Amino acid sequence: MTVRTVVVGAGGYTGRELAKLLLAHPTAEIVGVFGSGRQSGERRLSDEFSRFRGVLDLPIKPASAEVVAGLAPDAVFLCTPHDASASLAGELLDAGVPLVLDLSGAFRLKDTSLYPSVYGFEHPRPELVDAAVYALVEHARPMITGARLISCPGCYPTASGLALRPLAEGRLIAPNTTPIIDAISGVSGAGRGASVANLFCEVSAQPYKALAHRHQPEIAQHAGTPVHFVPHVVPMDRGLVATVHVELADESNATDVARALNEAYSGEPFVRVLESPALPATGNVTNTNRCDIGFAVSGRHAVVSAAIDNLVKGASGQALQAMNVALGLDETHGLGAA
Repeated sequence: MTVRTVVVGAGGYTGRELAKLLLAHPTAEIVGVFGSGRQSGERRLSDEFSRFRGVLDLPIKPASAEVVAGLAPDAVFLCTPHDASASLAGELLDAGVPLVLDLSGAFRLKDTSLYPSVYGFEHPRPELVDAAVYALVEHARPMITGARLISCPGCYPTASGLALRPLAEGRLIAPNTTPIIDAISGVSGAGRGASVANLFCEVSAQPYKALAHRHQPEIAQHAGTPVHFVPHVVPMDRGLVATVHVELADESNATDVARALNEAYSGEPFVRVLESPALPATGNVTNTNRCDIGFAVSGRHAVVSAAIDNLVKGASGQALQAMNVALGLDETHGLGAA
């Protein structure tokens, strides 16, 4: 079986990562790459990213649902801005594309009234928000299988959700308390667009959008608990660590935390629960689809940390993992072992 794939928004970092991963996939074929509004057919993907020279020289075409659907793809990945995805995903589904995987935030929040304040637009297809499957894969496989529209989680919500959700589901969080998430990410999380703040000589370690980041409602919705969220950018190109502080419920302890995490992720191909006191590091997951989780407990205070590569498990790798599940393929195809 050959899976015909298309990447829209191929000129960005997540598009580049998807192309790289799809080239390593044993049954995937990239039949088209498209821009997100900036690129035209005058440039090839190998012009944008020289690593693809002689390997993937497809022209980057302007995106339209008609042209994309005309390639008869089995799966289309949208690495496009939130508002563009909100419209294009529906157009592709209407045109008969069997599977659309959106890497933007266009379908992550189930409450459509939040989109104007969180993402800056009124949602044009609210019925698709209800239909979209949120693909934090380790917690959503039954819903992903056979889905037509998959909403891929953000990078911060992926790490935060994998760390926090087992504790929320296990009722280990003390009532009337709110977990605190301090998270750091490499500069690639801001995308490929030029910005003075992201220049090599300008970037430094700093918090930003404290308690007001657009990923906060997404984390709260899908982790199953309200959160206080403070992201930080640090001077590295890729990698992400989310450290979650939780006040444990009465009589809960380190054994309960360990049990909840191990029960949630036993046998998972891409999640490793570290044995305490080991804690995760970005260097152990960079360029992989893995998430390493470690924890520490003192009294009733628990710290759970998760490390991922923000461009792989936090974006393109998780999207490919979701495609594999949706189409009934081996979940690890194209994603390597380490």
